[in-house]
Amino acid sequence: MTEPAGYLLAFDVGTRMHGVAIGHPLTGTARALTTIPVNPGKFDWRMIDALVKEWQPQAFVIGLPLALDGSEQAMTRHARTFGEQLRQRYNRIVHESDERFTSKEAGRRFAEQRAQGKAKRKHGADIDALAAQIILESWFADPIHRPSSS
Repeated sequence: MTEPAGYLLAFDVGTRMHGVAIGHPLTGTARALTTIPVNPGKFDWRMIDALVKEWQPQAFVIGLPLALDGSEQAMTRHARTFGEQLRQRYNRIVHESDERFTSKEAGRRFAEQRAQGKAKRKHGADIDALAAQIILESWFADPIHRPSSS
């Protein structure tokens, strides 16, 4: 199935915060956008609606939190539930991307930004958006997951 080449909105799904990033498959680049607080068991659809309206993404990418051995866990089901709700609410394709090592990489990049004076400790919540950026970058980097042009 082909899909239009447009923006993709990516989510690092968490229990307290969702990180959000935007990117485009033609450039293969992504950037952190924002974080969305999560109330227990509830997604903030008002904020997500605003992002979808602003960016008009053609599809979504959600980070799939797997155990280190690749097996599923409770958070995997939580992320898939969120992905299914995105698909139903916006009628767009939802891709999944293995996010096992994104939090570690996001922490490394954030520490690097702090060392360079580009971020402060108070920006720590932004690490979730940075994780979403890394999820999308790794999804773009894998040719299997890139939108088909045929």
